[in-house]
Amino acid sequence: MALLIKNIKKLVQVEYEPVAYRAGKEMAHLETIDDAFLLTEGEKIVDFGPMKKLTKATLNQVQEQVEIIDATGKMVFPSFCDSHTHIVYAGSREIEYIDKIKGLSYEEIAKRGGGINNTARLLAEATEQELFDTAYDRLMEMGSYGTGAVEIKSGYGLTTETELKMLRVIRRLKEETPFIIKSNFLGAHAVPLEYKGRQTDYVDLIINEMIPMVAAEGLADFIDVFCDKGFFTPEETERILMQGIKYGMRPKIHANELDYSGGIQVGVKYNALSVDHLEFTGDEEIEVLLKSETMPTFLPGAAFFLGMVYGPVRKMISAGLPIALASDFNPGSSPSGNMQLVLSMGCIKYKMIPEEAINATTLNTAYAMDVQDVAGSIAKGKVANFYITKPIPNIEFMPYSFGSNKVEQAFLRGKRFV
Repeated sequence: MALLIKNIKKLVQVEYEPVAYRAGKEMAHLETIDDAFLLTEGEKIVDFGPMKKLTKATLNQVQEQVEIIDATGKMVFPSFCDSHTHIVYAGSREIEYIDKIKGLSYEEIAKRGGGINNTARLLAEATEQELFDTAYDRLMEMGSYGTGAVEIKSGYGLTTETELKMLRVIRRLKEETPFIIKSNFLGAHAVPLEYKGRQTDYVDLIINEMIPMVAAEGLADFIDVFCDKGFFTPEETERILMQGIKYGMRPKIHANELDYSGGIQVGVKYNALSVDHLEFTGDEEIEVLLKSETMPTFLPGAAFFLGMVYGPVRKMISAGLPIALASDFNPGSSPSGNMQLVLSMGCIKYKMIPEEAINATTLNTAYAMDVQDVAGSIAKGKVANFYITKPIPNIEFMPYSFGSNKVEQAFLRGKRFV
């Protein structure tokens, strides 16, 4: 089936000559077309442009029957890309939420067996089918808010068997849903309680057993480590990343959420695709990032939910860096995958202008999960992942109206999803 979306009030984030990402002052650039059309066939974008250039020759580019959708008064955006999620999990952690309200820190909750270890216990008790069903429901909800590409991390297993179970669920989500999905092996998410005082032994387990077994089944695109205060040291992180690279997994890093951990420097040293969280980012870290191709990725939902400081996004953009924004959808510190809310928080909490925040939640976060060649913008040949808004006055309304769902229809791989 081919689709023609016509009379689009504004077609947003179009690219005639696609770029990998936008950085510094370029983040304020957002190409749009007023009174536009969009033509797709199968899974791909075939053409787009102003309505005055829509001709029979345009439609002759497609061979299939064309479904026509009139988008008068509505806008079309490329689907959000969410480069940091943990949506395969069991149970929830609302009791810890009350502990946070009462003043306990994330680190304090983790030390007494809560946090990631609590979710690991629940996940071990869940079947693979139960994990698939709940993750599937979360993914469908994310799609209803306009997300079309998702990176999903393991890390709630913390044993070889349960980490593999999570990654197999992620593989099944890739196969059975229309989303563009990347998988990330995060065995170094926390130290299991049974390894308390023996952290090096757990690192050895990850390196000598988990990584080879994950690679043998081809279960992970990326290797990740929570390199931060109270979790994994830079030295341990290096050991894990080197083994992951040896087995064909590109590094990513959870870094500098709780303190100046050295995680950003380690990530850049090993050519990490992205370094994520970054609440504690100073001049040294900015200089290191400027010399790299690593995408700084902020997770405002986690900073908001945990009551943490917000990273220096404006300073980093002024320095010439790119910025990506992702949801960090997880049961403990960011229980939402609503990228419309992430877009709004980019403007509200990081003082990004709407154009910057849109780039950060589409093109730049596509780069942060290595799908910029097929997603993140409206460009010929890219996957037809996009959504049509309800009637809205301008692009500024997208982050401004943070409490409502502005998506009227969503399309993934050229087919109607919502």
